[in-house]
Amino acid sequence: MTELETQNGNLVEVHHLKKYFPIRKGVLAREVARVHAVDDVTLSVAEGETLGLVGESGCGKSTLGRCIVRLLEPTEGEVIFDGRSIGKLGAHSLRPLRRQMQMIFQDPYASLNPRKRVGTIIGDPMRIHGIGDRKERKQKVEELLKTVGLSPEHYNRFPHEFSGGQRQRIGVARALALRPKLIVADEPVSALDVSIQAQMVNLLEDLQDEFRLTYLFIAHDLGVVRHVSDRIAVMYLGKLVELSPAEELYTRPIMPYTEALLSAVPVPDPDLAEKRERIVLEGDVPSPINPPSGCRFHPRCLYATDICSQVEPPLVDYGHGHFAACHHPLNVDKETLARVQVSPKYTPKAADESAVPREPGKEEARPVPLPEP
Repeated sequence: MTELETQNGNLVEVHHLKKYFPIRKGVLAREVARVHAVDDVTLSVAEGETLGLVGESGCGKSTLGRCIVRLLEPTEGEVIFDGRSIGKLGAHSLRPLRRQMQMIFQDPYASLNPRKRVGTIIGDPMRIHGIGDRKERKQKVEELLKTVGLSPEHYNRFPHEFSGGQRQRIGVARALALRPKLIVADEPVSALDVSIQAQMVNLLEDLQDEFRLTYLFIAHDLGVVRHVSDRIAVMYLGKLVELSPAEELYTRPIMPYTEALLSAVPVPDPDLAEKRERIVLEGDVPSPINPPSGCRFHPRCLYATDICSQVEPPLVDYGHGHFAACHHPLNVDKETLARVQVSPKYTPKAADESAVPREPGKEEARPVPLPEP
């Protein structure tokens, strides 16, 4: 890692990350197939920003988040955290870094040990890492409870005595116990009531300002992601298919899959909602065990042609930090299409150069380095 690479402003960098889960059968438990949960994903998260990660269930969002914080070991690829490669670190070398990256889990009921009191749940990370004595840890836990909107009196209660929203606040307090730099929030509001979701989102935003946190915010609700994110990454069947600043993604989606996702977002204006066309994707999501060739979205895409099933499209830079992987990009004028450039940083290892979308008769654009977020 060169000095230049460690000073580019990125807290997290993921390069060609893959995570496959083997399927074994028989007496000898031989591997007969693999689930391609995350397949050649490259992205970065700048220090202090919130990167939203969206996609259908089973697209690999949670698996990617768990690989970044090393709850799962990547099959292939590299994860760089704060200028240091952590993808292959052992448990002993990784332990000091655990203080700097934490995770908020989706299910507030399953992520807390029902046999432990709240004070122990939040204080255990500090005890494990040798922070303070018993009295100091109790004081810090009570301060964290106040910070997340609970009372210090809750210190000796058990998780079953709290509602779902309160349990998720306990999970947030546990994640903050070690003052981390990065928090991977894995659908932190999806299991909560709508009225509680807004409170939790506002809490996470306030905590980001107070503790200078960097978020990888994984969610299904595109409305929530738009509210909290600086940039948004869209995944489909293990692949990153679009990456853009939040507002631009909602006003100018380039990938047809993103367009379909946005068409399903509820609109508060009844008149506008009635006029808007809903895009219904036909067919089922292909199996991650045997994903389709070329563009993985082509079996369900309205614009698919022969090249879509033959060549995997790389992520192409359409300007303003907007990247998309599509042979038939939407909402792109001829001038932009004529000067688009493939980023070497985001290009799949096996990508064909013919996958670059360009206007017929125009000379192919030369690759340029990817601009930092």
